[in-house]
Amino acid sequence: MRLMPPRLGSLTRWLTQISVALLLLTLSVKAQQMTANNVDRDAIRAVIQRQLQAFQTDNAEEAFTFASPEIRAKFGTAKNFFQAVKTSYAAVYRPRSVMFEKLVIVRGIPTQEVILLAPDGELVKALYLMEKQPDRTWKINGCILMPLPGQSI
Repeated sequence: MRLMPPRLGSLTRWLTQISVALLLLTLSVKAQQMTANNVDRDAIRAVIQRQLQAFQTDNAEEAFTFASPEIRAKFGTAKNFFQAVKTSYAAVYRPRSVMFEKLVIVRGIPTQEVILLAPDGELVKALYLMEKQPDRTWKINGCILMPLPGQSI
């Protein structure tokens, strides 16, 4: 589709062409972002489980492999990443229990909801922001912890 500037064609036709192009682009991006089939769901869950297992065994290097390139760049080393999780994310570092909930799309980002029982007995909802890599694997691009008020064991 060739877009013509207003001076070479009618303004209405040009605006229509722009609108159609933007609509097609938007639909294409949405389709790419919002596709989370059963294979993706299983892969996302496996990535999170494997990272949690790495934390359980204090394997910083392995845990770091499940982080997205942006997270890896932010922390620089597995040691820095591991220390941040250990000190600020106790529920992720040493959960007493893990329960996977649904995979949702938040602002176009596949987000896995996980309920964690923290070491202190508090229930926490973890939102794992996932990112599909060019090689079609999934990486964790962030984790937001939300306390569940009045929920403890």
